[in-house]
Amino acid sequence: MKSILRVFSYLRHYPGLASAQLACAVGMTLAVFVFPNATGHVIDKIIPNPARHGEFGFWIMVALLGFLAKDGLNGIRIFINNIFEQKVIYDIRSDLYEKIQRLPLQWFDTRRTGDIMTRVVEDVTNMERVLIDGVEQGLIAALQVLGVGIFLFYLNPAVAAWATLPVPFLALGAWIYSTRGRDRYRNQRDAASDLNALLHDNISGVRQIKAYAAEQDEHARFNRFSDLLRAASLRMMCWWAIYSPGMSFLRMTGYVLVLAFGGGAVMRGQLTIGDFTKFLLFLSLFYEPIDRLNSLNQMLLSGRAAADRVFEILDSDEEANATGGVALPENIAGHVHFENVAFAYQDQPTLHGVTLDALAGQTIALVGSTGAGKTTVLSLLARFYEATSGQITIDGIDISTLAKSSLRERLAYVTQEPFLFNGTVRENLQLAKRDATDADLWTALNAAHADRFVRELPKQLDTNVGERGVKLSGGEKQRLSIARALLKNAPILLLDEATASVDSETERQIQDALDRLMRNRTAFVIAHRLSTIEHADSIVVMSAGTIVETGTHAQLLRAGGAY
Repeated sequence: MKSILRVFSYLRHYPGLASAQLACAVGMTLAVFVFPNATGHVIDKIIPNPARHGEFGFWIMVALLGFLAKDGLNGIRIFINNIFEQKVIYDIRSDLYEKIQRLPLQWFDTRRTGDIMTRVVEDVTNMERVLIDGVEQGLIAALQVLGVGIFLFYLNPAVAAWATLPVPFLALGAWIYSTRGRDRYRNQRDAASDLNALLHDNISGVRQIKAYAAEQDEHARFNRFSDLLRAASLRMMCWWAIYSPGMSFLRMTGYVLVLAFGGGAVMRGQLTIGDFTKFLLFLSLFYEPIDRLNSLNQMLLSGRAAADRVFEILDSDEEANATGGVALPENIAGHVHFENVAFAYQDQPTLHGVTLDALAGQTIALVGSTGAGKTTVLSLLARFYEATSGQITIDGIDISTLAKSSLRERLAYVTQEPFLFNGTVRENLQLAKRDATDADLWTALNAAHADRFVRELPKQLDTNVGERGVKLSGGEKQRLSIARALLKNAPILLLDEATASVDSETERQIQDALDRLMRNRTAFVIAHRLSTIEHADSIVVMSAGTIVETGTHAQLLRAGGAY
């Protein structure tokens, strides 16, 4: 229930819409009294009395106006509710995405992309049912049950007592179904999420599946996940198949009791035909919203399961200083210092006592075998992960105290695997500088030796590169990534195998551009090619998470060590 209440807590942001909806609901509840009362009055007072037959048309119009008021207010309420509900869903989805942006990378390392997408899109949409049906049906149904129930006891307390006898049993059935149904709905949402995650992975890796002729195996795996979703959904449906008819039978028992005891009261002269007819009409108005509340129970269970999954993300721990922290000065020299830094990834030690110094404007090359910890050093500097111990400073300022946005605005990062968004060349470059002009873009492309192939694209800067840049070669994607980093013009550069995906000639051209760019800037370069690192101010040789050698190219060659 806590999750449902948290969903409804978003409603307080729009008190005007909430008040308008409540007013419509109260008006609709009052309007439902018109037709039964008009019917009872016509049967008891108008039809038996010829002298009052002239009033018949008036009461017919009163009954019609009652329905007009009810349905007119309902139309206004639906319109208000749609605006209300979409605003709240927008707020929830916005909060969820904002939260995801502030979560640490380590959180993403243990989550599947398909599962996260399911929570943002499908689970938030399922929460929408809580708002639509919880407000739209629940509020009106509750008001109608309360108002009509009170009026039934006003008409005839004895018959009303018999008419409402099934209500406690209906409440008990709803409580049992709710308390025992939560896990079933959660399992169904998890199974749907697992299937979506598998589908996302297989679509992303369709080339690998085809390359290894694994279509049949992956189809079988998809069917296994699909069968789990089928079984979870069927369990829900089986319980509903018992619950829904059972509750319907209890409601119909109320009608039979009214027929029995209300009919007896008529025969004994304790109740008029008009009041008995009125009672039957009001009874349908009493049990019809109860029926809606029972149906709503199923939707609320589904919405609660979805809300639990959404709030699980919203309650996750954020990155340290994701929104707060100290701002770096506007102009920094770029002196970076690691002092006895250690890091463990999920209790697995990765770095041990790393100490290194990069003076302002120096180029530091990190070399070593795969798994030596080179990329981890860059990740800690960018605070993608937090050091387990030790200290990293920029111009003497401990980066753990910095606002991460301020820190990362001073960094330009080119990763080993270039990533491009499914958009145009222009959009991918402007990720680094939102207000960059075309001249700025072409300058960066020229510096990265990417301008020639971009000019040959069908729409040049406005050419769509496809998902993950699928329409470009590996070298072209890498050059665009380098152009993006060049465009940012940050004082500290992080280059992780930035020239790994290009041929020797292109590498030479890019290296020339990088050499010009790295002047008067601090740069950390990870590379395996000698041509990339031999001119570095300092080469740091790493092995098994520790620094084993440091020096220039010439110094390390003379030492004859690991380098």
